[in-house]
Amino acid sequence: MHAEQFTDPVAEHGEGPVWYPEQQTLRWVDMLAGDVLSRGVGSTAVRRHHVDRVAAVLRPRRDGGTIVAGESSFVLLDQHGRAERRVAVPGWRPGTRMNEGGCDPHGAFYAGSMSYQAAPGAGRLYRLTPDGAITVVLDAVTISNGLAWSPDGTLAYYVDTPTGRIDVFDSDPSAGLTGRRPLVEIPPERGAPDGLTVDADGHLWVALWDGAAVHRYTPDGRLDGVVDLPVRQVTACTFGGPDLDELYITTSRHALDDPEPAAGAVFRARVGVTGLPALIYHA
Repeated sequence: MHAEQFTDPVAEHGEGPVWYPEQQTLRWVDMLAGDVLSRGVGSTAVRRHHVDRVAAVLRPRRDGGTIVAGESSFVLLDQHGRAERRVAVPGWRPGTRMNEGGCDPHGAFYAGSMSYQAAPGAGRLYRLTPDGAITVVLDAVTISNGLAWSPDGTLAYYVDTPTGRIDVFDSDPSAGLTGRRPLVEIPPERGAPDGLTVDADGHLWVALWDGAAVHRYTPDGRLDGVVDLPVRQVTACTFGGPDLDELYITTSRHALDDPEPAAGAVFRARVGVTGLPALIYHA
């Protein structure tokens, strides 16, 4: 499978695409610039809105706004993109920043962290409940990255990039994430796992940093599809479009020694399956 270029290379480090069906708009982040970017159906214009020193991951809110993980806090935006409030993470580790994350089926928002130098074990995975409580879900991770749930909500898939794996947890509203075990191991020569999403059939789609591709895996971990990209640093993917049958893929040109012309663009692929609506934050 091949992807077409959807935007110009507008981001230094594009990440975290999310489809907003009510506005028929794709939103994503230029992470290290602290900006949220968006492009609507029928338009070629990309809008940019500054949020924080870092804008790591975003998800829709139940009231129509957006929640964004900033450098060390959660930023709640209203429907017009204005910051309503910020929730600082208690006990924040100096020298770290937020990275990827997502929402669970019960309306909580998760964001992982990492050291700016990617120091081993310096990151955590945090959970923000709708009532504003923050807990540490995982400790001693290195580059907390993609997180997504199975269609029935009973499984959660997670990437700590240096492990080279996609792990799976049992997910329960009372017990949380339990029973972590490896599901997919990706050979280093194929790239490193980054952001991921799940389609309506329960298959996983994972972006491969330094791998110039997105891989599709069956629920039991078998590789059964590859989307090729013309750039190496592929960061994340999501389903969007009016019928949720278009795979949108973000890329990065950050720290490239030999910049590629299209690095930092968003790509789009029609892959013959449909995705799931983005899970939302219930506050």
